[in-house]
Amino acid sequence: MKRIAIQGTLGSYHDIAAHKYFEGEEIELICCANFEDVFAAIRKDSQTIGMLAIENTIAGSLLHNNELLRQSGTQIIGEYKLRISHSFVCLPEEDWNDITEVNSHPIALMQCREFLNQHPRIKVVEAEDTALSAEIIKRENLKGHAAICSRAAAERYGMKVLQEGIETNKHNFTRFLVVADPWQVDEIRKQNTVLNKANIVFTLPHSEGSLSQVLSILSFYNINLTKIQSLPIIGREWEYQFYVDVAFNDYLRYKQSITAITPLTKELKILGEYAEGKSNV
Repeated sequence: MKRIAIQGTLGSYHDIAAHKYFEGEEIELICCANFEDVFAAIRKDSQTIGMLAIENTIAGSLLHNNELLRQSGTQIIGEYKLRISHSFVCLPEEDWNDITEVNSHPIALMQCREFLNQHPRIKVVEAEDTALSAEIIKRENLKGHAAICSRAAAERYGMKVLQEGIETNKHNFTRFLVVADPWQVDEIRKQNTVLNKANIVFTLPHSEGSLSQVLSILSFYNINLTKIQSLPIIGREWEYQFYVDVAFNDYLRYKQSITAITPLTKELKILGEYAEGKSNV
């Protein structure tokens, strides 16, 4: 049985993504209050696998998770792209006229802004987690409260679904990364040797054209940049770390490109090499 550390509780989108990615396998979830605790669980038990959201098609990147990943020393071994569909749920005996407050994670609330604007009398309150909001409302019998969460969470905690698909943009996907202790990577990969995507992070000298030189070399080797994100380096004014996701068809040319750009960087680290993830629709 695989032990998977996730942020959030049972019924959360991390829970759904973990079961989709490891479909057909027996897994045990370790529910963590925050992403720091996910990496702490891996440090505590090197056989634990972590699953964390890294970006959303509406909300953008979870920048803090990039830094946690770099600092953790874990390796990315896979990804999963989950279609996010939010539901507006309440206690079974209540209805629209009873609701005065809605609770959910800030990102979920932001993704449902158009729906919430149609209900201005309902107070919007940020909470730690989508599924946890539903669980607390049911456990504490909070009358007049609603949650925005997945339908799976509503069913798990016995909540009534008042409306489904309330997200503003129906093309709402979150990309999750699957991470593991470096010593466990080869064992986990035994069933999947396809490697066509990688995440790297590097810093560059503060000089003109340094980034364009790196990008030109990657282009020469036919490496497709699927994402580039810069983050400031704390304590080093106007210097940045660049988090880059790349996709490739030829693993050898990808490795050659890494060798070619390394001398141009101050520091370069490969955060993981893995198979491009599937999407559920």
